Amino acid sequence: MPSPLPPLAYGGDYNPEQWSRDAHLEDRDLMREAGVDLVTLGVFSWAWLQPTPDTWDFTWLDTQMDELHDAGIRVDLATATASPPPWLTHRHPEMLPVTQDGRTLSPGGRQAFCPSSPVYREHALALCTALAERYRDHPALALWHVSNEIGCHNARCYCDVSAAAFRTWLRARYDDVARLNDAWGTAFWSQRYDDFEQVLPPRAAPAHANPTQQLDFLRFSSDQLLDNFVVERDVLHRLSPGVPVTTNFMVMRQTMEMDYLRWGRELDVVSNDHYVIAAEGDAHRELAFSADLTRGTADGRPWLLMEHSTSAVNWQPRNRAKRPGEMIRNSLSHVAHGADAVLFFQWRASRAGAEKFHSGLLPHAGTDTRQWREVVELSRVLDAVEDVTGSTARNEAAILFDYEAWWGCELDSHPSVDVRYRDRAEDLHRALSAQGVGVDVVHPSADLSAYRLVVVPTLYLVSDGTVAAIEAAAESGATVVVTYFSGIVDEHDHIRLGGYPGAFRNLLGVRTTEFLPLLAGESVRVEGLGDTVGADTWTEDLELVGAEAVATYADGPAAGLPAITRREAGRGTAWYVATRLDPAGTDRLVERLVAEAGLEQLPGAAPDVEVTRRVGDDASWLFVINHGDAEARVPVHGQELVTGRSVGGDLVVSGGGVAVVREAGVDQGA
Repeated sequence: MPSPLPPLAYGGDYNPEQWSRDAHLEDRDLMREAGVDLVTLGVFSWAWLQPTPDTWDFTWLDTQMDELHDAGIRVDLATATASPPPWLTHRHPEMLPVTQDGRTLSPGGRQAFCPSSPVYREHALALCTALAERYRDHPALALWHVSNEIGCHNARCYCDVSAAAFRTWLRARYDDVARLNDAWGTAFWSQRYDDFEQVLPPRAAPAHANPTQQLDFLRFSSDQLLDNFVVERDVLHRLSPGVPVTTNFMVMRQTMEMDYLRWGRELDVVSNDHYVIAAEGDAHRELAFSADLTRGTADGRPWLLMEHSTSAVNWQPRNRAKRPGEMIRNSLSHVAHGADAVLFFQWRASRAGAEKFHSGLLPHAGTDTRQWREVVELSRVLDAVEDVTGSTARNEAAILFDYEAWWGCELDSHPSVDVRYRDRAEDLHRALSAQGVGVDVVHPSADLSAYRLVVVPTLYLVSDGTVAAIEAAAESGATVVVTYFSGIVDEHDHIRLGGYPGAFRNLLGVRTTEFLPLLAGESVRVEGLGDTVGADTWTEDLELVGAEAVATYADGPAAGLPAITRREAGRGTAWYVATRLDPAGTDRLVERLVAEAGLEQLPGAAPDVEVTRRVGDDASWLFVINHGDAEARVPVHGQELVTGRSVGGDLVVSGGGVAVVREAGVDQGA
């Protein structure tokens, strides 16, 4: 980054416009006490910066920038374009977003604009320009922050403006309407077009919409949102050269609207917002997977945790407060997986508004609270481990992840609604992590040559080029494992004929003639992985065409048929998993894969003990995060940074505790 940030920067969103001058003065003192050295400023300030169409007011922001600089706090300055002010939507109601069933969404929340609106873009760029010209040389400025959580509430708009923009996008993609007809398979249901002007977004219709129309609209919508980022970024690059530009992704299980693996190439530094879901028992595992995926969007480089929560949020059905130590564990887990900053929403918990029950660094109850004491303690921990800044991961296992495959996999009219795209990816990541194996989550177009294990979970949609790259990885010596509902269609969502799993039949040496999905509540038993294990959701009528059966179904509609297969492929192997194994079955499978691939296993890892390594030019750091109640013992030598103690071979981490060891005697070239 050309404009250096503090090492392991610490802080969060700061919204001084919500508070009095007395609170601002208190903020400076408390930020110093908490060790805050970076704040995100101005995210939702458009109405304050431009109170009317013809007036601007930067006085309050000038004061904040100056005072934060005097306090030694750097600023991630937002372009404030995330939510238009009421005067803009009142003057231009045509810029409001429209839902799939034709309802216009009103202002009163946030992001009340159509992403394709030229009116929105004109005014947003005017605001972005004014901010860049005013603050480009301010000494507090560390980063530019475009908009906020782009697409969080308006990812898809179905208005007439969006329809016209969609047609423009389609013309660029297909050139002529005959190619569109072929790609969309419009011979089905008499959907043939003779002019692009006849094409609409996939609005509410009497029956299921054309699946490729849906897929292309998702691609278009992601591209349109990305273009909104790019045009603001380009203004900032032109007017404020040398200051890096970011925007905050939302890489979480719940967010699939934006193709972040494509977006990451456009950011100077990747940032992410992540919130754990209180109702999910595997929240820390989902966090680890999402953090590794965020690192994948950054092409392996360090990234910034722009938002997470100190405790409860406001938007879940039941907003559980975090337990003692949980906030510190969450934060260190992000750092372990590549974050070089730990920021929160927000500095002060709000008094009013929709997010008033969302926790902050400074809670409603003030500083005489456990939450505040943990905020101060986290700052101390981050200071103790700040040498990890800039270091990366060097892993031998990769999970391939593709947002377009996610979109395609979860379209309607499929064999089973229970097949979810992230499901197998997360469970295989969990099993690998529990065995001490570091994992990169990368796009299928990534260079696979360095990986000994390549995991291909539910890659429903896949290009010929990706298939060739996966085959080459196996031929060169990698262990490749493909799960069910992979390789089924091409980029246009057209079935690959000749039997399933389509594109991967030759590599895997199998052929499935019919899917045999299970009904809700049904399960089968699988034999061959040691003890009999369970499976649900999916089975197949599968035959061997060069592969060997590793495990078979003991019962169910595919009783006696192969459930897991293996085939030698060049210097490597190719495995196929034709059912949804339970966690015990996934663990058994992964044990075999890890052994066959000869992967390094970090010491001390267990289901509730997360062990991760970051590697620099001349040092490595072993992170141990104990999510369980029992103490964990990890064989390691080096300096434990959180406590400052030397470790001579047996590190003990208490239940709920964390440790970071600067390792002694580790080969950094490994």
